Amino acid sequence: MTAQATTRTAHSHRPVRPPRSPWIGVALGAGIVAALFLVDAFLPNLYEAALPSRAQDGLTLALSVLIEALPFVILGVLLSIVVQVWLPSDVIHRWLPKRAWARRAVLSLLGMLIPVCECGNVPFARGLMMRGLAPAEALTFLIAAPIVNPIVILTTHAAFGFDDGILVARLVGGYLIANLIGWIYSRHPSPDALLTQRFVDTCERVTHEPGTPVRRSLTQFLVELRAVMPALIIGSALAGAVQVLIPRELLLAIGSNPVLSIVAMMALAMTVAICSNVDAFFALSFASTFSSGAIVAFLLVGPLVDVKMLALMRTTFTTRTLAGIVGVVVLAAFAIGIGVNVFV
Repeated sequence: MTAQATTRTAHSHRPVRPPRSPWIGVALGAGIVAALFLVDAFLPNLYEAALPSRAQDGLTLALSVLIEALPFVILGVLLSIVVQVWLPSDVIHRWLPKRAWARRAVLSLLGMLIPVCECGNVPFARGLMMRGLAPAEALTFLIAAPIVNPIVILTTHAAFGFDDGILVARLVGGYLIANLIGWIYSRHPSPDALLTQRFVDTCERVTHEPGTPVRRSLTQFLVELRAVMPALIIGSALAGAVQVLIPRELLLAIGSNPVLSIVAMMALAMTVAICSNVDAFFALSFASTFSSGAIVAFLLVGPLVDVKMLALMRTTFTTRTLAGIVGVVVLAAFAIGIGVNVFV
């Protein structure tokens, strides 16, 4: 299905939702702040550090996540513009195999040629869909690329080498999870229902954008930045907020259990939102406490469905779609983690 066909279908079957009030976000933020003070007042022994120290740590992490991700987001936007504006319209389809499963298998290896982290992959995947790739095909690339990536492979090898099968399990696991998700959503009876109305509207506007390639590139640069930057800021803020809300000692206390340790590391991966280019070194600090399977689960879940990545993906995919993706990734990563603990 092309982007134009997706747009036509969406406009004929999906009602246009009114814009959300900005006061909803303000009220949510005020509620979180109030909850912080209430928890600190009524459960003072829940956290080791005082609220001001935790808030400072959370703000520092949020800013570091934002600053670390921003260059990759801009790089992803630029790559998206190259695909949308400067490549011939049929070059991608001529390059990819005809069979659906083979197309997804090739797309899941495309990250080897695009050394950006998960943040930059979102705008690039948006550009692929604007050029006619099906949502399931774009999802296959989007899920695989943060792991099947030359920088990620090098940093994971630098941290763990080939010990305990962590590197191999991460690469093979990420590739299999991406193709599993691609296969599941390729069978969806209405692919356009996977996408947000706002993205569908953007597809229509970009498709009919007049002007020279330079003018279209500048316009698309602004369109993509306006779409992904608020999500990046929100995702970074959420990553910082969990440092204040969730006692990390609670997660680390169950690290010795071979099953619960996997659950704990997956929860940690979803909340700390560390870039996939460097998350192996963060995971290395837990290698003496947590099982190899738990480390693999952390390295699989973090790049795919952490809070920052979900906020960015929400610019393109519906909440129901993201819930399904999270379910598949978590269950698959848990199974792979158990397998590593049992067989390696």
